[in-house]
Amino acid sequence: MTTLDESTSTSQSIAGRVAEVRANYRSGTTRPLDWRRRQLQAMVRMLKENEAEFQAALANDLGKPVAEGYISDIAFVVSEVKLMLKNLERWNKPRRVGTPLVAMPSRSRLVPEPLGVVLVIAPWNYPIQLLLVPAAGAIAAGNAVIMKPSEVSSATSGVLARLVDKYFDRSAIALVEGGVPETTELLDQHFDHIFYTGNGSVGRVVMAAAAKNLTPVTLELGGKSPVIVDDSANIEVAARRIAWGKWLNSGQTCVAPDYVLVDRKVESRFIDALHAAISEFYGDNPQTSESYGRIVSDRHFDRLTSMLGDGSVAIGGQHDAADRYIAPTVLVDVRHDSRIMAEEIFGPILPIIPVASVDEAITFVTERPHPLALYVFSERKAVVDRVVSRTTAGGVTVNGTLLHLTNPNLPFGGVGESGMGGYHGESSVRLFQHRKPVLSRGTRIDPKIAYPPYTEKKLKLFRKIL
Repeated sequence: MTTLDESTSTSQSIAGRVAEVRANYRSGTTRPLDWRRRQLQAMVRMLKENEAEFQAALANDLGKPVAEGYISDIAFVVSEVKLMLKNLERWNKPRRVGTPLVAMPSRSRLVPEPLGVVLVIAPWNYPIQLLLVPAAGAIAAGNAVIMKPSEVSSATSGVLARLVDKYFDRSAIALVEGGVPETTELLDQHFDHIFYTGNGSVGRVVMAAAAKNLTPVTLELGGKSPVIVDDSANIEVAARRIAWGKWLNSGQTCVAPDYVLVDRKVESRFIDALHAAISEFYGDNPQTSESYGRIVSDRHFDRLTSMLGDGSVAIGGQHDAADRYIAPTVLVDVRHDSRIMAEEIFGPILPIIPVASVDEAITFVTERPHPLALYVFSERKAVVDRVVSRTTAGGVTVNGTLLHLTNPNLPFGGVGESGMGGYHGESSVRLFQHRKPVLSRGTRIDPKIAYPPYTEKKLKLFRKIL
């Protein structure tokens, strides 16, 4: 069994590392369920035994509160991996399927097999969860894995690089650090599946690179996830749940509410309720709150503050470049053709768009690219059903935000420009497998009717049974 060099700073070492991982995959290293089980157990140990170090890195990169870091980047991964461990044998077991008369005497089954060597490219906003959950699915499916964390969340990337080498089988699981040059070099290698989470612009680059080798891709992108607030909604509850989903991780969440389409009859009440929720969560000065994070970089800070002029500030608006702090902010009087309504915000700014009816809100949503998530708040089942049936989104939470992605029985992913492919739970394992069809025939009976010469009598029989 070969081992891997520590350094991945040159293209030669990246190519060599991928080649060694592939050689070990071909040797059968990753196939046994026991190997997969040991790697998944190691992932859980790594997170639990080094939680304090991970938390410090998350705070360094994102100012992430300890509770947020635990829920979203530690406990989430541990929960997913434990579910995979519990079901590892069942999810990898061949399954019998029916066989038509024309193929008799035969038996048919689907045999799950790994794809090969998988590349997982993760973003900076949830740098542990969005790297390890897809990697865990690939491992559970029997693949070798190359992980590429984001260089933007550099502190977390450094901790992961050191600990992945320590806890996992380095012959078949590797981590490559670096920025655009290293990612570009990785994409020049041949993989059997590429899993990318990030923005659509880079997603197109990833897909173009994958096309050179006809490599299948999963793209977890983003988009402008809308919220529809009907006039029947419980306004106070809606405001709290929207505020939580929006300002978690300072709005740097791919499924964060991007804008709110609120019935104008309740717009004023809704904004007041949002203000109350922000004060309840973060106090009168969120900059001093231990529950509120920071913008990841100066570049993202500048991009977000440049959007503040796209509407009138109803709540918040304060910002501090030295602290990379932007207050929870609500904008009103937002032009539909403004930049903030054209780009995914990915920050703590929430535009409010009043509408005359749910039908107007549905039209607003359907005239734009399909979002990664959609949220609807209403006490009327008919309204909820209308929104769900007439809109298209990667996923939906009714009378809540974000929570559809916490259910491992619901595949998480986008549609159209918000992505392709879904994962979590069993879907994570299925994503990285080929379910190989196998038909086995007996030899004791060999009906001659299937063979030439094809007589008129045989043709009449074919017409009856086929």
